[in-house]
Amino acid sequence: MMSIVRMLAAAAMITALTAGAANAQHFNLNPTYGTVALRTGFEPDPWVGAVQSGGSIDARTINQSCTGFIADAPDARLQYPAGSLPLIISVASNADTTLVVNGPDGSWYCNDDGGNNMNPSLRFEHPASGQYDIWIGTYGNSALQNAQLNISELTSQ
Repeated sequence: MMSIVRMLAAAAMITALTAGAANAQHFNLNPTYGTVALRTGFEPDPWVGAVQSGGSIDARTINQSCTGFIADAPDARLQYPAGSLPLIISVASNADTTLVVNGPDGSWYCNDDGGNNMNPSLRFEHPASGQYDIWIGTYGNSALQNAQLNISELTSQ
């Protein structure tokens, strides 16, 4: 009888862990708009890439502080060996966009309206070296919108 209880408890734990993993974004998928490798002092600065924001997944499933609707796979991936300059990841769009980044440390960073107007921006004052997976969301709905991903080290960004 005791072994059945243990088996049910183990099954419940596996189900709970699997359900939590289903909500996580798949940073191991290939990014929709590609990977860029930039080194400290890169030029031109900012690096600019055309993307479409949005997707069908509510970013709050990652963290309640995240907003917008994002895709399953990252929109872009940045490989970055950090130096002494800050790293600024931002979005420019006529739509209300959001930003979700999974950093080299595995932490999730989110922003809505931290840049110009309704555009998000994340500033890493002392960035870590490694892989940054980037999702660009659309606030309030899942419709795809034209957007521009900007990566900079310039403090005026």
